[in-house]
Amino acid sequence: MVAAHETILRELLEGAKQYQVPLYQRTYSWSKVQLTRLWEDIRKLADDQIEDPTATHFIGSLVLAPSPNIGPAGVAEYLVVDGQQRLTTLTILLCAIRDHRAKYDGPEHHDRIHMQYLVNPFRAESQRLKLVPTQANRAAYLACVDSTPLAGGADPIGEAYRFFGAQLAAADDPDDPLDIERIENAVLSGLALVSVTAQAGDNVYRIFESLNNTGLRLSQADLLRNYLFMRLPTRGETVYRTLWFPLQQHLVFDDLVLLFWLDLVHRDPRVKQTDVYAAQQARLNRLRSEEEIEAEVRRFSQLGALLRVILHPAEESDPGVRQRLERLRAWGTTTVYPLLLHLLDRRERGTATSEQVASAMRYVESFFVRRLLIGRATANINRILLSIVTEMSPELPVDEAVRAYLSTGRKHYASDASVRAAVRSIPFYLNGRAHQRKLVLQWLEESFGSKEPVKPESLTIEHVLPQTLTPDWRQMLAADLGPDENFVEAYEALVHTIGNLTLTGYNSELGNKSFTVKQMDLKRSGLRLNQEIARQERWGRTEIHARADALAERIVTLWPSPTEQAPEQSDALWGLMNKVLAELPAGSWTTYGDIAALIGTAPLPVGTRLAKHPAPNAHRVLQADGLVAANFRWLDPSRTDDPRELLTAEGVKFDEHGRADQAQRIGTEELAQLAGVTPEDLPERLPRQRPAGDVDHAARFIEQLTALQGPTIATAVHVVLDAWTTMGGTLLYGSAGETSCFLMARSKDHELGNIWPAAIYPSGKFEVVFQHLSARPPFDDITLREELRQRLNQLPDVDIAAAKIALRPGFSLAVLVDADARDALLDHLHWFYDQATAISADRQIQVPSLQ
Repeated sequence: MVAAHETILRELLEGAKQYQVPLYQRTYSWSKVQLTRLWEDIRKLADDQIEDPTATHFIGSLVLAPSPNIGPAGVAEYLVVDGQQRLTTLTILLCAIRDHRAKYDGPEHHDRIHMQYLVNPFRAESQRLKLVPTQANRAAYLACVDSTPLAGGADPIGEAYRFFGAQLAAADDPDDPLDIERIENAVLSGLALVSVTAQAGDNVYRIFESLNNTGLRLSQADLLRNYLFMRLPTRGETVYRTLWFPLQQHLVFDDLVLLFWLDLVHRDPRVKQTDVYAAQQARLNRLRSEEEIEAEVRRFSQLGALLRVILHPAEESDPGVRQRLERLRAWGTTTVYPLLLHLLDRRERGTATSEQVASAMRYVESFFVRRLLIGRATANINRILLSIVTEMSPELPVDEAVRAYLSTGRKHYASDASVRAAVRSIPFYLNGRAHQRKLVLQWLEESFGSKEPVKPESLTIEHVLPQTLTPDWRQMLAADLGPDENFVEAYEALVHTIGNLTLTGYNSELGNKSFTVKQMDLKRSGLRLNQEIARQERWGRTEIHARADALAERIVTLWPSPTEQAPEQSDALWGLMNKVLAELPAGSWTTYGDIAALIGTAPLPVGTRLAKHPAPNAHRVLQADGLVAANFRWLDPSRTDDPRELLTAEGVKFDEHGRADQAQRIGTEELAQLAGVTPEDLPERLPRQRPAGDVDHAARFIEQLTALQGPTIATAVHVVLDAWTTMGGTLLYGSAGETSCFLMARSKDHELGNIWPAAIYPSGKFEVVFQHLSARPPFDDITLREELRQRLNQLPDVDIAAAKIALRPGFSLAVLVDADARDALLDHLHWFYDQATAISADRQIQVPSLQ
């Protein structure tokens, strides 16, 4: 006998209660994918509750059983049989809300949230926590609950705490004093759960099994189809033959679900793809006759024909519309599809011309490109795009309506002035997705109108000032610097900017060779982008800035600007700074220059900002040499403690000269990973049979490796690859400009999905992909990732800091030249392979019967 009822988080946590996660449950394993989905749900709910304070959002079930332990009177104890990941995440979120509100809204919020929802005050220590996680997670969880310096470490619990801290910092609008309070209320009173409580003697495992044994379910498209034809008892056969079957012929299976979602988003941009069937059914329930249902199927069929054009732009007859569809399709942002469907539907109904539709799409393309150039490629992009159709003005021509909507509010549609400033300083190469960066450079090249055809698929992005410096390049760049400038900071501020980037088919040949050598190769190129570089006598800061300025003028001409009413968003870079600082793990540090290079400014403004404005973890920002800045002061004038003491308590190591350990430093590229401005690039499976003339990626990898690292390192890597395949692994190769090699332990066809421990880059890095491993069993268990880190740290000259266990750190391929080090690495890789292949998807949580 079980009791099931709907509840909210406040009811679950208030009062003297304790929820114990049994030892047989798996450790906490939510990644940023699940955290982001939950956060987006909460933000949407908080907005909904402004209009309807009773609005709720269902987030699943929680299965509880009475604890077999006998606790003190007055404390209700439960075992969490199912739902522990969800419950743990919500309490971590409450810790983050507590700490954010205590810091920015007043200290009284700390005790209020802490004592009501996180602990049972005045109880014995064994009863103090309202949620008791598994033993493996307990230390990290306690650090969050008790706000110790170790809170927010590199483990999954610390990552969740840092994630929510960063999101709260980004969401806190100084002009809205109630925004965080609304988020707290949404969490406590708006998230609905079904609490299933077993009684003493119930078979809890059978309950658990029934909840999780889902079997093969019908898709949402199947459910909607069945519902529609259930409503067509006499017309069903005809409607299916004339309307539904042709629709299925036009669109593949997944695209049908996409169509039904797009139809809903036209009316309500908040609808999720997971809710398609329920939302469509609720809408269709209002229809009464077969004729009305048939009309809906006919409308779906007509919209399906338009979606077919969006997915296959070559079928569009108008050349202007076709070009814009092809470009937006190549950009790869599916949340623009509701707008595209609306635009094509407007043209179909005669309320917009092809010229207006193409113009509207051009504004959207410009919106994407300009956001990428100023480093805001992903900020709130989905929410913005899904709201265009319902919020843009119906009074204006459709293209002007799209432009006006994108120009209002904080949508980061960059003005000409913002673009001109950003191209000099924003690390273009670290922002957005790799194919989008290449598209911008490709479209710039096309704008020159060269008559010589260039195949885009053969081109890759090249850093002219290379990512690995040689003495020649150091000497050239040093000549541009003043006596007080830091060389490393000046280099980081230039290397990834668009002024230093071009397209070339000679990537492996160019590498980090001198400018004189590169110049000769670029002169032979048919690309106008390269010919301009080849005409320069040298390549330093002056030339990079001059090229950036020239590209900026071309950009503002090619891609139209927002309206004059568009706000300047000068505070955007500080919001990004606060976000990445909130994500910095305990036990790590970064520099003023690293942050400046990421957000597109100089180290001095970063220091000035931190000295005058509150920012998360500001004490973790040090000078490039690892020293605390001589003029460092706490914003709180009453604080006089040495920041090194706090950093030491968090796990940062200092030498006898007071310099922080460089191995624990989070550099610019790793900051980009933390901030999410550089999405994780996954390896692409190459076809077994390549068409004649297609690129041999394996051969290109070896070619690039030998050209950039020399035959000695190339041979050592080849030995490692041979040993990996001998033990049973396979090799996959990336298709980007630098051809990376992935050591695959499982393929994507495996029941648990693909997994790889590392990627090897010809530029010289053996990259350990902890970020990827955190979502792949069995390495979703942090104890295994930690063992891998410690094993690798046994290699000479390898020192991967604990704080980087959520990132993609690496070490030099030169380590592999030493035979003993290479053999040790192979032992560790063999251990990884055994761990990755020894488990099965049939792993089940063993829940004992409580009879």
